[in-house]
Amino acid sequence: MIMKRLRSRSKLHRRVAGLLALAVALIGAGALYSLVLPAPQTAQANQPDSVAVQQGRQIYNTTCISCHGKNLEGVDGRGPSLVGIGEAAVYFQTETGRMPAVQQGAQMDEKPRVLTPDEIEKLMAFIQSQGGGPTMPEERGEELRGTDPARGGELFRLNCASCHNFTGRGGALSSGKFAPELDGSTEDEIYAAMLSGPESMPRFSERQLTPEEKKDIIAYVKSVTDGNNNPGGNPIGGLGPQSEGLIAFIVGMAALLGITLWIGAKH
Repeated sequence: MIMKRLRSRSKLHRRVAGLLALAVALIGAGALYSLVLPAPQTAQANQPDSVAVQQGRQIYNTTCISCHGKNLEGVDGRGPSLVGIGEAAVYFQTETGRMPAVQQGAQMDEKPRVLTPDEIEKLMAFIQSQGGGPTMPEERGEELRGTDPARGGELFRLNCASCHNFTGRGGALSSGKFAPELDGSTEDEIYAAMLSGPESMPRFSERQLTPEEKKDIIAYVKSVTDGNNNPGGNPIGGLGPQSEGLIAFIVGMAALLGITLWIGAKH
């Protein structure tokens, strides 16, 4: 009798264990199915980005590979590595026509844009996929102008005027480089420059300049370069304090010369 009872309990235990195993398998299959089911939709949603990246790679191979290398690693004596520079740097360099470069030099000059806006967007997508980096904001054009140009002027004088002059007229730097004048620069180009730090310009992260501060700087720059901030009189090229200094120098030299002649006449 005892053996029969043990066998009966053993069969019951096996049946319960089997039912538990079946339940676990069904729950696992359901969970797996729920995870796998959205996959086709996700792939379809990301497909346009993949196409843009692939087309951007083709544009890169046509216009950039000879100077920046097959894997964006850079070519010694021709061009630096582009890994991790981000789409903001691509936008600035291509939108201003500095890239693709015509010839090597201490600094690439601005020239008419070579790539179309669509080609630039695709090249941005490809470069961004190779290591990330600073990205362009969703706002474009006048949306990037801040609401406080006065604060923007203070920030510009603190961070930018030493190279670009007080009114954005630019100036010479060392080793044949220069800070370009900002006349005609668009809001997008100025924002991209602050993000990417082209040539000798530093990068300004959000910890150094918040997006709102960058926009206020843009508002100030546009106010002094669009010709809408002239208080009257002869602006003398909009050179800011340099013009006053020049006038003071001329007047001072004339006064010294007059005094010298007067003293000479007395003796």
